[in-house]
Amino acid sequence: MSAQYEGLKNWDEVRFAYHVARLGTLSAAAAHLGVHHATVIRHIDALEARLGCKLFQRNARGYVPTEAGAEMMRVAAATEDQLDHMATTLRGRSEAVSGDLIVTSLSGLSPQITPLLVEFQTIYPEIRLTYRTDERLLRLEYGEAHVALRAGPRPSHPDNVVQRIDTLPVALFAHRDYVARYGALKGLADAANHRFVVRLSPERRAPFNAWLGEQVPAHAMVYRPSEMRSEEDAIHAGAGIGFLSLWSGRSNPNLVQMMPTEARWDTELWLVTHVDLHRSAKVQALTGHLRTNLAARIRHYGETGVSRDADTPGMWETPATKT
Repeated sequence: MSAQYEGLKNWDEVRFAYHVARLGTLSAAAAHLGVHHATVIRHIDALEARLGCKLFQRNARGYVPTEAGAEMMRVAAATEDQLDHMATTLRGRSEAVSGDLIVTSLSGLSPQITPLLVEFQTIYPEIRLTYRTDERLLRLEYGEAHVALRAGPRPSHPDNVVQRIDTLPVALFAHRDYVARYGALKGLADAANHRFVVRLSPERRAPFNAWLGEQVPAHAMVYRPSEMRSEEDAIHAGAGIGFLSLWSGRSNPNLVQMMPTEARWDTELWLVTHVDLHRSAKVQALTGHLRTNLAARIRHYGETGVSRDADTPGMWETPATKT
């Protein structure tokens, strides 16, 4: 790399010299750049020293570019135009609801989240969306995702913007085929006579799964999936009784709620973005869409209510699915 090229690597020095050449005086350049005129002199002196040539003739009327200064001015003008164009382009992209968008959540939320993401793409067809379901918490600060939906305690990373969606109520559900084979759950005293689906994670135990570990005998925990979606699939397949969100359980007519809800089982749902991307148009559009629609759907299924089924003691059903 040539010494002359090295001398031009500091764009601030070139930019200061360009505006002196364009405006003709130190004071005019300093006013345009919003700095003290001594700062402009310092940059010009440093640039001339690195280049080993004079860029200006100083006289009473101001700074007149030398031949080298005129060449510098031509190149600097073209460079500033290109940088201005790039800034305008990038600003336009950040203000447009288009381009790549990566969303992450636990796999068990996919049946609820996916329709909302598809609806969002219908509204904004220029979005290319990646939906990553993972038990591992993806790192927003490393660009692994732009928007995260997380359940549990409030996320605490200092560089993230955290918005609460709502409380996510959960309850014990079983498939109708399971109830036909083993009967309904008649309170906790009857737990030993049933089969349960439970995901016990030593590093991250949800309050409802911790409750199961305390209340249900070990021999009754017959199906132990490794992650949230497998847990839900097992309950739907009739493997046993397990916890589902009211949203998931009450929206399926083949599932029967086995006990009333309890507040200590509830978990919080959070919308998380990184501070650097939080204000971009596409992230704002998606978070607004999810925040509004998720909260509405959670409330809808939470307010559906349950009623005692007189024909099957211990069974709790939503009015919409009672037969």
